[in-house]
Amino acid sequence: MKICVYGAGAIGGYMGAQLARAGADVSFVARGPHLAAMKANGVRLRIDGQEHVVKVRCTNDPAELGPQDFVIIALKAHSIPGVVDLIPPLLGPETAIVTAVNGLPYWYFYKHGGELEGTTLQSVDPGGRQWSVFGPERAIGCVLLPAAEIAEPGVIEHHYGKKFPIGEPSGEITPRLQALHDMMARADMEAPMRDSIRDEIWLKLWGNLCFNPISALTGATLDILTSDPGTRALSKAMMLEAKAIGDKIGVNFRVDVERRINGAGAVGAHKTSMLMDCEANRPMEIDPLMTVVQEIGRLVHVQTPMLDAVLALIKLREGVNQGTAKALPLPQPQKAA
Repeated sequence: MKICVYGAGAIGGYMGAQLARAGADVSFVARGPHLAAMKANGVRLRIDGQEHVVKVRCTNDPAELGPQDFVIIALKAHSIPGVVDLIPPLLGPETAIVTAVNGLPYWYFYKHGGELEGTTLQSVDPGGRQWSVFGPERAIGCVLLPAAEIAEPGVIEHHYGKKFPIGEPSGEITPRLQALHDMMARADMEAPMRDSIRDEIWLKLWGNLCFNPISALTGATLDILTSDPGTRALSKAMMLEAKAIGDKIGVNFRVDVERRINGAGAVGAHKTSMLMDCEANRPMEIDPLMTVVQEIGRLVHVQTPMLDAVLALIKLREGVNQGTAKALPLPQPQKAA
């Protein structure tokens, strides 16, 4: 089985290294010092108290690799629009694309069956480029539940979790989904096949859309922001706005708000990925986690005042970090006629 991991960072690198150890023909698309280290020394995966060195083909040019059976896109979701035109050399007639990303994927309303069937989401797929270039029919959804980090270039440290729920947009158990499940199982990863992968996507997104930006704005870890009365109340308000949107588009929330918040708090003194990106002055996953929810809210006529306010704040925070924020002319009062 030929598998390309496009974006071999912490999670993508962990997945790819495990798949390679299990016998898959794995290649990585990466960049920078991380790529250089992996090409020189292999991928060093620290997991379960051991370090494994895995040799895989690594490149920054996907055209070198040719068509794959599966392409696992494990980039930060906001980075995908910038590489859409680089991915087609990896795609043969039967290639499946596994969207191992946070937030809502480009294919969300493919085979959805509701009023928004076939709708492209501009906040995650500007101009519908992923939809048209990749094709929604190639997509397999994948939810990222484990935690890992790049300890240093070429070294991936697994922290916890091995579960990656997967599913077809249609809810069917197809031969390709079964093949992916079986390969991941051989690689010591749990890949439960879901008949409603969108519900799993929303369950993770439900927390990410509030915990991530609030943590980035305050510097608080999950245990603090879920126990502080003010930030807990704000999180709950944002989640209830999102649930009203999810209810409109057929999402089944199998836990209630309080249980979801408590589950995040139980993780402990954990920094969210958005907080870590903010501290490092890296672009943050704002649009895939927040703007897309606002976008769907507008489509189904659900107001999101708390989400809108926090979204404005985190976008300004990113602008300040990146040096792009600037003062605009103040609106002038209108004279009475």
